[in-house]
Amino acid sequence: MALFGSKKKKEVKNTEGTPAASRAEGTAAPRNLTQVLRHARITEKASMQQAAGVYTFDISAGASKRDILQAVKKLYNVTPRKVAVVTVPSKNVRSARTGKSGVKSGGRKAYVYLKKGDSITF
Repeated sequence: MALFGSKKKKEVKNTEGTPAASRAEGTAAPRNLTQVLRHARITEKASMQQAAGVYTFDISAGASKRDILQAVKKLYNVTPRKVAVVTVPSKNVRSARTGKSGVKSGGRKAYVYLKKGDSITF
């Protein structure tokens, strides 16, 4: 007497030629390039680096270097010569006024290096 059904074979979808197929498993692909760059990161350090042609952006969690390169080309009409991606860790913080503790969220940021003469205006 069989209590369980026979084993069924899992269907494998053909993912050849799709951009997500070349990515590592577990990373989500952004829907379109406008969601890759969240916003420019305006800090004192980032402002000093802009004079050297290095621009800093906060990016989505699933964005790859290729996605960032394509988004900068599309949105700002410049071609980056290099893209560096950094993970910003989350930090435990405490309010000096109330004494309550919380968590400052982390994320990811990208340093976009441009050729000499190219610039991005925000």
